[in-house]
Amino acid sequence: MKLWLILIILSPIAYYIVDRSVRNKTTTPVWLCWLVIMLPSFIWTIWTYVFGEEQPLPLPVFLFPLILCPLLYGWLVQRGKLDKVVKNEDSTTEKGKPDLTKPVAVAPAPRLIDSQEETTLRNCFPWNIYYLQNIDNKPQAIFCRGKLKTIPEKAYNEIKDNIERAFGDRFFLIFQESFKGKPFFALVPNPEAKATKKASVRDDLRIGFATLMFSITLLTTTVAGVSIEGASSEDLLSTPGLLISGLTYSLPLLLIIAVQKFGNYFVAGYYNIRTTLPYFIPFPFLLDSFSLGTLGAIVQRRSPIPHRKALFDTAIVGSLLSLLIIVPVLIWGLSLSEVVPLDESSTLNIQAQDPRLSFLLSLLAKLALGSSLTAGMGIQLHPLATSGCVGLFITAINLMPIGQLDGGHIIHAVFGQKTAIAVGQVTRILALLFALIHPYFWIWTIVLWLIPLIDQPALNDVTELDNKRDFLGLLTLALLIIIVLPLPGVVGSWLSI
Repeated sequence: MKLWLILIILSPIAYYIVDRSVRNKTTTPVWLCWLVIMLPSFIWTIWTYVFGEEQPLPLPVFLFPLILCPLLYGWLVQRGKLDKVVKNEDSTTEKGKPDLTKPVAVAPAPRLIDSQEETTLRNCFPWNIYYLQNIDNKPQAIFCRGKLKTIPEKAYNEIKDNIERAFGDRFFLIFQESFKGKPFFALVPNPEAKATKKASVRDDLRIGFATLMFSITLLTTTVAGVSIEGASSEDLLSTPGLLISGLTYSLPLLLIIAVQKFGNYFVAGYYNIRTTLPYFIPFPFLLDSFSLGTLGAIVQRRSPIPHRKALFDTAIVGSLLSLLIIVPVLIWGLSLSEVVPLDESSTLNIQAQDPRLSFLLSLLAKLALGSSLTAGMGIQLHPLATSGCVGLFITAINLMPIGQLDGGHIIHAVFGQKTAIAVGQVTRILALLFALIHPYFWIWTIVLWLIPLIDQPALNDVTELDNKRDFLGLLTLALLIIIVLPLPGVVGSWLSI
């Protein structure tokens, strides 16, 4: 498919997504934010048009726009934050528009509660549950600090019930540990205190938008599947029936992603966490004559996580379910693949894969291909096996213990937020070193560095998990290691591969 046609399809979709993201949040024009987001695509398309598709993109031309444009986008949104623009009658022009050239006197923001309500709040903290020492009544939140006198779960539940009786659903109650390890409570205004739940849930689903994104991703992954079969973009345009052959790749891959994200979605529903439907992310741009067709899918939360148990379960269930689909798909696909001589170029070609790049992939390949897979041999992947490899790769990225990825949620739930931040930073550094060894990992390394390290806390972020969940979390991270790390030479010799 011609790149200009891809841009025509993606441009209005990107504009819609940007518009929904920045509307009412910034004064920066939507078209400017959209232009910055689309700039890498424009640059890559112009390069391909000028130098031809046979000339691969130089690494700087590929990386610099991918790094700089998201940073510029974030700066533009932050610079135009609406909360920095103060409306004042004295600073308006004759037409009623703000005159930003004149200084504006900013009145102090009102406190969240008055003195009488503060007394009511103090009575919500029994001395034998949480000995309250100080209330910091700020405009954004109310911080209650003191000494914990009982187990965290009991303290949170009892104080939460007291505050709900006193203030209704006016506040979210957050229970966290400071960086010094001392637990404190914070009352944050609930923006949907009086909103009707039915309307909010219906708005969150956005069934039409989710269906549109899935349809586009189905198209882009099917086109990617056609390229795996060896057909060119010209062949596809002249014979649209070739799309059917691409379904061998696209349908298993989308099934893997759907199982993972709907696992997150339904577990969130079990804990009464409002979320959107999974939004699939298309990725049609060609890289070394091959495109994955998708970057996976996302599920956006619309309400807070109640506790670390819910945070853990929501994160881990989807990934484990997807692995239950990936393993049989990979074994089946690898059994249909061909063993071919391995050369230096094969290590970077997903269609002639060196299974030794992944410990787990090596084991599954040996199981499926048996004695035909020997040292110095690679695998000419069947489209079904390719979909399994891509699904495994996306699952591995999602399990990275960084920020708001599922792996970041798992580390946060098991060890707490402070440890999760440190682990996330170490992971990003290791990913950078790994990308220096394996250049194909660069794009994902950049994505990992753009993800914030700080995960949103659960409402009760102090109560720890039970031993079973701790063990399952560590087991999942061990599984990530055997997916990402190459096959050790000793094991390779033992397996004769």
